[in-house]
Amino acid sequence: MGWITIVFFTLLARIKSENQTCKLIGQTGYMEFSKEGDLMIGGIFSMTSTRKLVDTCRRCVCRWNDRELRFARTMIFTVEEINRDNTLLPGVSLGYRLYNGCGSENLIRMKSVKSICEKYTAMLCLLSFFFLFLFSLKVSHLSTCACLSDKRQYPTFFRTVPSDRFQITGLVQLMKYFDWRWVGIIYSTGLYSEEGTTEFVKDAGKEGICVEYSLLYSKSNEKRFDTVIATLRKSSAKVVLLFMSFYYVKIFLAKMETYNITGKQWVGTESWITQAHLASVDTKHILQGAMGFALPQASIPGLGDFLLSLKPSDEPQSDVVKAFWEKFFDCSFSPSNTSTMCTGTEDLRTFKFDTSIVLEHIKYVNFTTVNGAKVSFDENGDSIAQYDLVNWQMTDNGSVEIVNIGQYDTSFPDGEKFKLKKDTKIVWGGNNNEVPRSVCREPCPPGTRKAINKNKPVCCFDCFECPEGTISNQTNSPDCLICPPEFWPNEKRDRCLPKPTEYLSYKEIMGALLTGFGLVGVFLSLLISVIFLTHKETPIVRANNSELSFLLLLSLKLCFLCSLTFIGQPTEWSCMLRHTAFGITFVLCISCVLGKTIVVLMAFKATLPGRNVMKWFGPAQQRLSVLTFTLIQVVICILWLTINPPFPFKNMNHYKEKIILECALGSPVGFWAVLGYIGLLAVLCFILAFLARKLPDSFNEAKLITFSMLIFCAVWITFIPAYVSSPGKFTVAVEIFAILASSFGLLVCIFVPKCYIIIFRPEQNSKKHLMGKIPPRTLYVYLH
Repeated sequence: MGWITIVFFTLLARIKSENQTCKLIGQTGYMEFSKEGDLMIGGIFSMTSTRKLVDTCRRCVCRWNDRELRFARTMIFTVEEINRDNTLLPGVSLGYRLYNGCGSENLIRMKSVKSICEKYTAMLCLLSFFFLFLFSLKVSHLSTCACLSDKRQYPTFFRTVPSDRFQITGLVQLMKYFDWRWVGIIYSTGLYSEEGTTEFVKDAGKEGICVEYSLLYSKSNEKRFDTVIATLRKSSAKVVLLFMSFYYVKIFLAKMETYNITGKQWVGTESWITQAHLASVDTKHILQGAMGFALPQASIPGLGDFLLSLKPSDEPQSDVVKAFWEKFFDCSFSPSNTSTMCTGTEDLRTFKFDTSIVLEHIKYVNFTTVNGAKVSFDENGDSIAQYDLVNWQMTDNGSVEIVNIGQYDTSFPDGEKFKLKKDTKIVWGGNNNEVPRSVCREPCPPGTRKAINKNKPVCCFDCFECPEGTISNQTNSPDCLICPPEFWPNEKRDRCLPKPTEYLSYKEIMGALLTGFGLVGVFLSLLISVIFLTHKETPIVRANNSELSFLLLLSLKLCFLCSLTFIGQPTEWSCMLRHTAFGITFVLCISCVLGKTIVVLMAFKATLPGRNVMKWFGPAQQRLSVLTFTLIQVVICILWLTINPPFPFKNMNHYKEKIILECALGSPVGFWAVLGYIGLLAVLCFILAFLARKLPDSFNEAKLITFSMLIFCAVWITFIPAYVSSPGKFTVAVEIFAILASSFGLLVCIFVPKCYIIIFRPEQNSKKHLMGKIPPRTLYVYLH
């Protein structure tokens, strides 16, 4: 195996400062544990955590940190285990010299030796110098500052704990996983909290997580604390990140106990999230459900027994061991009136200690320990970042169980780094029974679009309903999509549905009514035909060419029937049939009426001396005129169908939300030519009937024809604007109404009076009655 040469230093003597020599317990740089070996390993541990000026000497005084003592003893245990295994370093023994580094001024966290020399004593300055520059390799078990990953400044620095950079990334992923997009931060002074908060805000912003407030807590500034309390009370953010060192958290929680701040989900950092002794009855309303990332705990075989077997006699030179012994067992090695004497045989097993450790290893190492822990370093000297996600589950008496509910492991691929354990109970903060919602604005639901408000944080966006005809089918959609032409949004505007089609159907009321009127018209026409057929030899039926009367009744039946072709879903054949059938049958009808009108005029003009006009308009000429007028319309319809016929059309312009199925005219010229020809014949018929209105009354159809043509023209004149302005299926209904109204007008005006005489006034249906006012020659012509 490859070897890495490690150059170590030995601090040969206690250093004298310029003014005095300090030899008190806990003095920085005082060697507490040592053992000689072929290779010497140095270590600094903050076994006392406070330094203050006492008698002009800056000293570490007795605020003991038993956790650091465990770390120091664990290093000794590791060295002993390596020496015990002959396969690891055959023929080479390791030694160690461990020093007390005094708390928050731990040298590993210092960026510049110069700044230390300017601020602290010469001893600390020299010790920092030796540690940072004379060591060829430096490995830390607690230094998490992201700044130490800079290999340009710290080329020989390694650590077995993750950089704060990884913890910040993990915290951001935690917020993202639970969809906590609106959070608050309370942080303390110091490099750890200030830089960590700055990096968290920066990374959170990249993931769409907004920080409502970021408040600095100072233990000496009451105004700042009052600001924190006021902000917590009025804040809408349900999640609060407490980014502080353990020392500040302890003070902060002590102050918070008296304030009724509830409804918050607290998230902690690895510096305090596993410190169970922070829990109490008074802090339950704050810490219940708190969660955060903790360094994973690894059980090391034999370590527990080694730590608990410590006796003061094992390290007689260490005043720190004696001081901790006195603290643990409340005794004294010096005679005292207030404490019992320490025997040195007291058993540490009566206390509960955490015997987990983070392992220290060297660059290029890559292996898995016997307990499954992965050990390696990246190019920055950082080990694999592995965290346990822990959850505080407190009881009514204030005790806490810190439960491991998940992991964050940077060795896994993206998307798999953060995982929750299955079937693990999670207690949420703020008395919530489910994951707390912490958002400035709830996500914009489908059917709306998300709009950024320039005057607010990006998480405090606005939601606007999608405009008419558009949809959004995703949450927080930035835009609304236009539906395809044949589709329309549903009521929620989150889906495009096929537009409903509309056409005049037999099944709807209006279609059924128009169908009924058309069938009634057919029935009445058929009934009148039967009446006329059974009385065909009577004068009133024979008058004015009975052949034209029967042909007119037939054409009226066809007019009523052709109205039915306008009802139902348009097809290619129905579109061509409805307009051509309408045009031809109406021309046939008007031609018959025109023929009857001409017969009336000719009959009365024939009585004048020297005139025999009836020979020019006899029955043969009458049939020919009807045929000629009708054929002209047939030719117009053929040209229309040949050049540009009507066709089914989906009209999506009239209504936005539905499709009108209608028959497009194809050629508007053809349509209006058909109508125009019908109108021309109707006007001509009206004029001739009007001229014959003063002829003798008996059986004179002129007045009846005049009135029927008046109705006919009025109907079709009003039809034009109604047809053009009516929307959708009402356009078809207007056309059907015009057909039925004009047909009923002809049927009623021309035939109903005759049927009345035939049925109810049979005495008037005689030649004698006709001879009363009509000259004999005229009567003959009229009847023949």
